[in-house]
Amino acid sequence: MTELLERIELEPEIQATAAVIWMHGLGADGHDFEPIVPELNLPSSLAIRFIFPHAPVRPVSINNGDEMRAWYDFVPHAESGASQDIDESADQIKALIDEQITRGIQSERIVLAGFSQGGVIALHTAIRLEQRLAGVIALSTYLHDFRKTEAERNDANLGIPILMIHGTQDPMIPIMQAATSRENLKRLGYDVRWQDYPMGHQVCLEEIEQIGHFFQEVL
Repeated sequence: MTELLERIELEPEIQATAAVIWMHGLGADGHDFEPIVPELNLPSSLAIRFIFPHAPVRPVSINNGDEMRAWYDFVPHAESGASQDIDESADQIKALIDEQITRGIQSERIVLAGFSQGGVIALHTAIRLEQRLAGVIALSTYLHDFRKTEAERNDANLGIPILMIHGTQDPMIPIMQAATSRENLKRLGYDVRWQDYPMGHQVCLEEIEQIGHFFQEVL
């Protein structure tokens, strides 16, 4: 049985009937996106429980092997190691989804969200999941290993809405990499909504507003 990740949970004013599992980027932790919740201006009637898991601490090759919170080790041009880490992280997110279902949240009322590395895990997990989700938010990120995704996808989440947002000046993940991921996801039958902003590897105020609208639409 997969051990549940340490996490931050923000409960709604009324009993939760929906959940958002939001994954941070490399070197950050669950606190990274916690301050955004009030800025989303969501009606309390949505009754969303926000869950911000902390990624495990692991050595990261592109940072000279220094240990930090990371969903996977990133080694340029070496996909195999990253793939194993990504599969393991996806299993950990699946365990959080199962826990929410056990606590009474229907899978169709769960959204996976992630920034950068966290977005890779959100996409990877949702596409392979056996339970239908409400949607995915993929921020400043990309789809890992299209061919493997095509082979392993589960029809349960075919056509789910995916909000992809990216910075046109992102120095970490070039916008063309994200745009290629967008087209590949569309080819696989997903309802991809795309927006780019003149920014780097970050989040802007307009983006937060758009995320809030997406939550209200799918939940």
